[in-house]
Amino acid sequence: MQDCLFCKIAAGEIPSAKVYEDDRVYAFNDIGPQAPVHVLIIPKKHAKDIVALSDDASLAAMFAAARKIAADLGLSERGFRLVINTGDDGGQTVHHLHMHLLGGRFMGWPPG
Repeated sequence: MQDCLFCKIAAGEIPSAKVYEDDRVYAFNDIGPQAPVHVLIIPKKHAKDIVALSDDASLAAMFAAARKIAADLGLSERGFRLVINTGDDGGQTVHHLHMHLLGGRFMGWPPG
């Protein structure tokens, strides 16, 4: 999609701090991290959200990338959180499907 921020990042048109890339997904550090580790994992093929995604293989690739990134960053032992916000009411601010991988601190409830 021409005006999609994340499509431009995946295409290399906008610089990012790449963490992982394969033929289906691209992952990069969030510019406004909410935890010591905050990686965004996106499908390279545009889908506005998980409901609009017609390619289940891309979703599987996102989860596989999350598992690999978490292991590479040493998060597997203590744990991490994966979040997919969907739609405006779900808190999605960029309308390109993306998964947040958060870790490096206690992520339980209540916060603090």
